[in-house]
Order: sequence, then structure tokens, then C-alpha cells
Amino acid sequence: MSRTIGVVDYGSTGNIESIRKALVAAGAQVRIIDNACNLSGADKLVLPGVGSFAEAMRQVRERGMFDPLISAAESTPVLGICLGMQMLARVGYEFGETPGFGLIDGEVRPVICKAAIPHIGFKQVRTIGDSPLFRGLASDAEFYFMHSYEFVNYTDVSGLTIHGEHQFVSAVAKNHLFGVQFHPEKSRDAGIRLLKNFVEL
Repeated sequence: MSRTIGVVDYGSTGNIESIRKALVAAGAQVRIIDNACNLSGADKLVLPGVGSFAEAMRQVRERGMFDPLISAAESTPVLGICLGMQMLARVGYEFGETPGFGLIDGEVRPVICKAAIPHIGFKQVRTIGDSPLFRGLASDAEFYFMHSYEFVNYTDVSGLTIHGEHQFVSAVAKNHLFGVQFHPEKSRDAGIRLLKNFVEL
């Protein structure tokens, strides 16, 4: 079984150490990848992220990782976490219009609802379909969110969450590409189980 997980460090990755520890707890061998040359050495990739969409994509391009990441994603399973999920989209509208990786069709737009923004705290995810990430998880499992933008997608949804009266996409899946809006590394046992599912794909 392939358990070597490459965690991509492109700069806007303040949660990278907590993700590394959570992946180790999930049974993975973890490599931190901070340049394009090392992408081919991992069985699977995790794309983390903290901060703004525009800044993250700028750093990816400055480090020469944009095209190599797209090429790697053609055959390598990828899990995008929070901002990392949003970066999988075609375009984001945080601090202007910025192209994303375009690996999953969708747009990243501000969360607009009457409830408090940013959306912070534990919430349930209603799973859609049979995404392998959520196998073995209880239907009332809760995950930790912290975001003010959302991934707008209508075709690749694998999880939905309600904040106030607003329902948003909290997980996407397309073939071997996955994204979660929440932070599994901060989601206790449920988060470790989800990461374990990814490691064991």
C-alpha cells in the first residue's frame, strides 16, 4: 500500500506542521515538498493552505510549481485542505480575479449569509455519494471549519454543510482529486479517520 504522502509547501502553508503530525497519526510517511523537482517522489499529495487565494496562487507560480502540480495531479491522488481545496478551482475572487489550478470546475466566492463570518467552529458534513474519504465515519461526525470564502461547484460535490441558513460545499471529489473545506488536522478523531482513508486509497 502506498503511504508516502507529500505535503506541498509553497509558502502560504501555516498549518503544515499540524497536517504533518495528523498524517503521521493516520499511518502515513510524510515528506515536505517545497520545490517542483520533488513532486514525483510521493505516492499522494496534500495541498494545504492558510491565507488568501490570490497570494497563495502567486507564491505557487513564483516557486515554479504551477504547471508541475497540474502535471502531477493527472495521475497522483491529491487532497486539498481549506484554501488548498479552493486552489483546485478554476478561478477565485478574493482580492481580485485570480486563476486557480482548474483541476475541479468551480469558483471561489465570499460566503454571504446572515450568520457570523468568518465561519469558525465544528459542524457536521452531509455526505453526497460514496466518497472514499468519508467511509467509516459516523453520519453525525463533526469537522473544524475556519473560512470566509467558499467553493461554488455543482457537479463534483461530496459534502455539504449548513452555516446559519446558508448551505455550502464542504467537500468535493473528482476521480482521484479531493478537497475539503474544513481542517481534518484540527478535527480530532474524525479528522484522523478521514486522513487515514486518504492514506489508504
